[in-house]
Amino acid sequence: MFTAGELRNITLMIWCDIFGRRATDIYLGKDNDLSPKELEELENIVDRLLQHEPIQYIRKEANFCGYTFGVEPGVLIPRPETEELVELIVRESAKKNPRILDIGTGSGCIAIALSLLLPEADVTAWDISDDALRIARKNNESLKGGVNFTKQDALAWEAGEESELYDIIVSNPPYITPSEKEEMERNVLDWEPELALFVPQNDPLLFYRKISQTGQTLLKPGGTLYFEINRAYASEMKAMLLELNYTGIEIIKDISGNDRIAKATKR
Repeated sequence: MFTAGELRNITLMIWCDIFGRRATDIYLGKDNDLSPKELEELENIVDRLLQHEPIQYIRKEANFCGYTFGVEPGVLIPRPETEELVELIVRESAKKNPRILDIGTGSGCIAIALSLLLPEADVTAWDISDDALRIARKNNESLKGGVNFTKQDALAWEAGEESELYDIIVSNPPYITPSEKEEMERNVLDWEPELALFVPQNDPLLFYRKISQTGQTLLKPGGTLYFEINRAYASEMKAMLLELNYTGIEIIKDISGNDRIAKATKR
């Protein structure tokens, strides 16, 4: 069920983060007795792990870009690959004081991290889920972020009389097709929200296309789209962005060598 490395990390999370003990106590073989109440809690944790519940949901928190975010089954657990997306935007936007729109914010991890790492930025975030917005707003408050949250269905947005435009639109939208389920772990399939994971099999670029079309209205000239993408559809992403008249299109690999980020500029 777990690799040796995963078991070691989970053990340390439980011991240090949940029970408040020191990691050195394990390594030094000190007396590590738990109270009856703690033993009962540990038994409950083990039962939940055996049901494939992610340790982040059990802890009710996950680390992202050096910050601790609250997470529940109503939002995706932030991934290291998404940190790379944030780091790229920060590198390319330092000293620019950008206006940023994060579409499909989930826990708020991208938007809040950007607001903290680019303190002069003006950051807005959309999500369709009331649960996600509740969790994101709570994270924004606890981390002292500066994000404005709005309930908005990305697929239903229509152009109106827009008074303010954005320098950056960023999104990590649903991008997994049903045919990929067989390759997924149960801790994702059984626990993380389908709304934030899956797209129709016959239209894997559904969200990317709509958000790119939205960008034609909401991005300033020269503004930039940043997407986390499904590595299986990198070439299709590039073709779609070209068709929509974006320029400077780049597909960027993550630390594991997978096509993970798409970047494009509005003409």
